[in-house]
Parts: sequence; structure tokens; C-alpha cells
Amino acid sequence: MELELLSGLRSPRDLKSLPIDRLDDLAAEIRHAICDQVRLSGGHLAPNLGVVELSIALHYVFDFGHDRLLFDVGHQCYPHKLLTGRLPMLAGLRTRQGMSGFPEPRESEYDLFSVGHAGTGISTAVGMARGDTLNGQGWSPENPDGRRTVALIGDASIVNGLAMEGLNNAGTLGRQFLVVLNDNGMSIAKPQGAIAAYFDKVRLSHSYGGFKKAAKEFARHIPGGETLSELYHRMGEMSKAMISEDAWFEKFNLVTVGPCDGHDIRTLIDVLNESAHFDRPMVLHVKTIKGKGYGFAEGNATAFHSPGAFDVLKDDQAGDDQATDLVSEGCRVEIRKSGRSFTSAYGDAMLDLMHRDPKVVACTAAMPDGTGIAKVMPEFPDRTWDTGICESHAMDMMAGLAKTGWKPFFAVYSTFLQRAFDQAFQEVSLQGLAVRLCLDRAGFVGGDGAVHHGFCDVSILAPLPDAVITAAMDEPSLKAALDFMADYDAGLSSVRYPRDSVSDLFADLECPPFTLGKARPLSTVDSPDVAILGFGTMAITGMEVKAILGDEYAVSVYDARFAKPVDDALLTELLEAGVRVVTIEDHSIKGGFGTQVLEACNRLGLDTRLVTICGMPDGWVYQGGREEQLTEVGLDAASIARRVRETLGAADEGDSIPTPRSEPANTA
Repeated sequence: MELELLSGLRSPRDLKSLPIDRLDDLAAEIRHAICDQVRLSGGHLAPNLGVVELSIALHYVFDFGHDRLLFDVGHQCYPHKLLTGRLPMLAGLRTRQGMSGFPEPRESEYDLFSVGHAGTGISTAVGMARGDTLNGQGWSPENPDGRRTVALIGDASIVNGLAMEGLNNAGTLGRQFLVVLNDNGMSIAKPQGAIAAYFDKVRLSHSYGGFKKAAKEFARHIPGGETLSELYHRMGEMSKAMISEDAWFEKFNLVTVGPCDGHDIRTLIDVLNESAHFDRPMVLHVKTIKGKGYGFAEGNATAFHSPGAFDVLKDDQAGDDQATDLVSEGCRVEIRKSGRSFTSAYGDAMLDLMHRDPKVVACTAAMPDGTGIAKVMPEFPDRTWDTGICESHAMDMMAGLAKTGWKPFFAVYSTFLQRAFDQAFQEVSLQGLAVRLCLDRAGFVGGDGAVHHGFCDVSILAPLPDAVITAAMDEPSLKAALDFMADYDAGLSSVRYPRDSVSDLFADLECPPFTLGKARPLSTVDSPDVAILGFGTMAITGMEVKAILGDEYAVSVYDARFAKPVDDALLTELLEAGVRVVTIEDHSIKGGFGTQVLEACNRLGLDTRLVTICGMPDGWVYQGGREEQLTEVGLDAASIARRVRETLGAADEGDSIPTPRSEPANTA
């Protein structure tokens, strides 16, 4: 498809010059551009296809170079980025040279926050609205040149606790404030809970634009003492025709309009034009279809929420990856396979564990497919739960299950564990309860970039008394870690693993069970010059380092297994013999595995000058390939081998023992 209209958009000013009757054509071009790129690079597909018309209408009505647009969740921003002049960056989607998959202020003034966690948009929008008002820049009928504020929330993040807090406070604003609820009937997977059920009811019980009852018939008052009947006469005809009779948001003192058709651009523009001139907080409930425009995405919005690269094939193409027209008749779509993932390995391991241990239960927070729990749910529907985008609730629910004698496992991305730290502290660790955390996407995550890197799970869990922190280097060790955690009842425990394929380097060897605080030797020599302690998959990298160094130095490699407690006996044996120790980890050096080793050495009276730590640097690493990110910060095998040579070379020359560097050399 030729991008006749889209290629001419340098900014939303160009959009506003288009006649309304061409906007549906623009929507088709945006959908084609997004789908054509995501099939090559992977990315968030279905959520972006669902907000094309809504994004066009928002930019057609508002001026977000002046007004405020806050996203929640951030993965529905692709149309917004294309409408703000970033089509040339699309070809580099999720790479360092191209467009981030989330709002990114480094890219454009139209992106106000880097947004990767759900539930934040309403609260940050309330803050900006209050700030603009204090600065004398907020829009009002008396200040028509002021800034308006819009929060776009979707993919069921409205059920997040922080979103509820934001709504509660938004109702106290005495000014224009618009919350656009993109209700597509989905989260990443099927939304969960009573609020989701409420929206299902609303979608089924109302027809778009059919709300002709006078507002005074279904509510009496709104904030400020103005009756809804009086308000009704101040609103535009389109908005008052769609004031919702069953307005749940009015409990937050928010006037509610809709639901309306989120794919009807003309209606959206009319309603948004009226809401832009309304001086009270309002919710516009918009009904959209996730994956809109492509049958394969509409029909399986979960699989195509954030797919990897995929092929569009003719039915007679068997294995031929030559792409055809994205919407041709007689075509099928196949997501490209890239090896067995840790997520798949975890799903199978949990299924096996739950068959063997009837006390094991499991949950996830809106990520059944992303964490692998989806494999378990059909066989154990009474022992597995998806709480929706509610990590804090999920952690506390697991604490309650532990208190009643069950063995709860919480599968969560490392980056989202941060949202439940308070609960891990107060309701789990302080109570001495055994909740088990399975931390997917630990370390660098590749294309999702800084908003999703799992860089601080060790550092936030390590201070908790009796917490045990483990990592898996491959599939057998992941299974062994889960078995260990199932039997660890003294407190919280965790296992971390990356968004990556599992290594088969040790697949043919028996994996010894995890023993508390004990490392596993992978390849050892007598009287080594250096011992590499790899935490998690970095132990496999340690083996690659050993191969690179060859006969230059005698190298022993260990799978550290535990960051808390570390292997005191091994450290004592190595350091008292004068062996240099290099720790490597896909985690921040601030409070990570290497830091735990240094603390142990200090406690044991060992010479910390013999220890060199390699980990994520004290700085942000943006989107790109996972291997590219590791190389950039010196965590690839070649860079670590150079680091070992530097350390041992200095000793060979008789120099004083070097103090460990605070971060690895940047070899980008």
C-alpha cells in the first residue's frame, strides 16, 4: 500500500489540514505501516491497531504540542508516534537507531513520560493539570489559550490500583480534565475481576449514541453543587446524548460519556470537540476492537498483543517465508520460532511440579501467556489465577494462600515485581511466609528497552530477612530451582531468568539439586588463575569466556545459583588461596550478585581486592537487541575475556591488586 497521506505528515498540524472524509484512508495507511513493520521486527501489534481512529481524532481536535497527552498503557502509542512525524523512525522500531515501542521523551516533545508500567497515566495527568493551573497555564473558559489535559488509558489498566487512586483524585479537579477509556474488552489477555465484568455489561447493554434520556433522570448532583440537569444544558448535543445512565465513574465525581464507537472518526471528533470545552473532569468511554483491521489479530489478540516477527504466507507456501499482501484472501500468518524460551520451559516445569505437589498454587498479573502460566491453567483451573494488572494485590493474595498452608508461586516480570515490593516486605517477609517469585524477563529485555529491563530484583529483595534469591542458567536448573523453592518454607524465595532461549550446553549432564547457598562447579581446574562466578545465564557466558581465554590462563567456572546466601565456603577457599574471582551478572552492579559477594567477603574477612564485579552499569540502556545491549555494557563473552586479561595481566606485571571497577567498560 502506498502511504500517500501518512508520508506527508510531519506534525499534527499537517493532520488538521486534511478533510475529515480522508481520515479513514489515513487510518488504513497507519494500520498497514504498523503491521508491515511489526511482521519484520516484532512489537506491540493488536493494541496499536485498535487505537488508530482514536489517535487520529485526538490529534485532530487537540494540540498536543501545547496540550497534555498522557499514555496508560504505553504500548498503544504507535499511531500517536506516526501522527507526530516519526514515520522515518518506524523502520528501526525497537532498535537504538529507530523508534522506541513506548512513549519516549528523548524522541519527541509529544511524549511526556517514558511509560512502560500500567496504571500511571491518570495520576501523572492529574499532576500536570495541577501544575499547569498553578502556573496560570491551565485551560478554562476564562483562559481559552491554556493547556488542556487528556489521559488515554486502555488494555484494562483501569483495574490497576494506582489508576483507581488517580481517578479518586481526578474527581477533585475543578477544571477541564479528560480521561479517555479505551475499552477493548481485553488486557494483554482476557481482563479479570469485577470491574472488567462491569464493562462487559456496559458494552452489551448500550447501543452507541442511543442515550437520549435527560441527564436529570439518572443523577442528581456533580462536584461544585451544580445539578446534572443544569450541566446537561451546558453540554453539547453529542455529549449529552451519550451521558451514561449507569455511570460507575460518577462515584469518583467524574461525568461519564459513552460508550461510543472508537472506530467512528466523525463521532469521535464531535464528542472530543465538545469535551475540550467542558470545564469539569470527564471520562469518555470508547469501545474499540483490539487488533482492528486484520482478521488474524482480531481473532487472536492475545497472541498478537506483542508478537515476534511473523510471516504472511499463501496457503500453498510450506515454509516459504516470502511475505504476501497482509490482507489477501487465502493467506495465513505464522509467528517465527526462535528456539525454546525460558518462558516455555517455566510453563512446562510448573505443570510438572503441580502434578507432583498438590499444595502448589500459582498466579500471574495479566501475563498468563507472557509468563507461561497459560500452560498450567487448563489443567489446574482451581489452583491458578490471573489477577489482572494488579501486582500488589497478587502478592498479598499469595501471602494469604501461604498463611493458609498452600505453596504459592507468583509468576511476574522482573520489572513489574517492583510494583509489589511493599507487599513483599510487609505481608510476606515480615510475616515469615513462604511466597515463591518466578521472575521472567530478568536482566536486559531487548526491544522493550529501559522501561522493561529487570535490573534491580536482587537489590530490592536482598534486604528482606530469610529471603533466598536464585537464578537459572538453563532449563534443567530452572526445574531444580522450582523444586528447591517448593520445599523452602522459611521465607520468601525467588528465581530469575531472562527473555531468551534456553542453552543446551549442559543438557546431557545430570543437573544436581539446589542446595541452599551452594554454587555448582561447571568446569574447574587445579590451582586456577581466575574463578568466574556466573549468576544465572551468565554462567553459560562464563563458559564462553573460558573458551576464548584457552590456554592463556587456568580458568574455573561456577554456576553461582544463589545471590542470597552466596557460597561462603567457595569464596573462602578461592580467596584464601589467592585466586582472583570475577563475578558476572545480568543485573545492576548496585546491590546485585557481585555486591552480595563483596559483602560476604567483608563479613568473612576475605580480601575484596581480589574480586572484580561485572554487571549492568549505573545508567539507562535503551531499546535494541538483547545481545547488542549486553555487548554495549561489556557483558558479552569477548568483553569479559578482555576484562579478565586486564586484571590478570596487571598482576603478572607485579602491579598492586586492582580495586574492582564500579562498572564494566563500555565497548559499544
